[in-house]
Amino acid sequence: MKASRVEIRGSTDVVTARRDGRDMARVLGFGSADQTRLATAISELTRNVVQYAGSGFCEIENASSPNFMEVRVVVGDSGPGIPDLGEALRDGFSTGGGLGAGLPGTRRLVHSFDIISEPGNTRVEITVRRRRS
Repeated sequence: MKASRVEIRGSTDVVTARRDGRDMARVLGFGSADQTRLATAISELTRNVVQYAGSGFCEIENASSPNFMEVRVVVGDSGPGIPDLGEALRDGFSTGGGLGAGLPGTRRLVHSFDIISEPGNTRVEITVRRRRS
């Protein structure tokens, strides 16, 4: 399956990105639990784009190697940035009135999580991987 890029502008784009991530994981041979974890992480990150930046993108690619099946996802935007990244990654912290589980919860769902954020550039890269049998 080839890589996909979804421009994120609203809730229908969130659904499309989630579906594309789940489809990529399924095609690569991930089980339903891993597919759901990836789809949930993508949903959370892309909803943040809509809520806080208005628009952005989600890129999903096969990053597998001979030893691992791996899906890499990059979600980015050119919004205002996250003022205090340390706080945003802490359980219970929310600027949007939610439960504050978004970024910390997403980090727990995936195998790698990397984020940079400054005004005009927020970028989150996540991966889900499984050792090949």
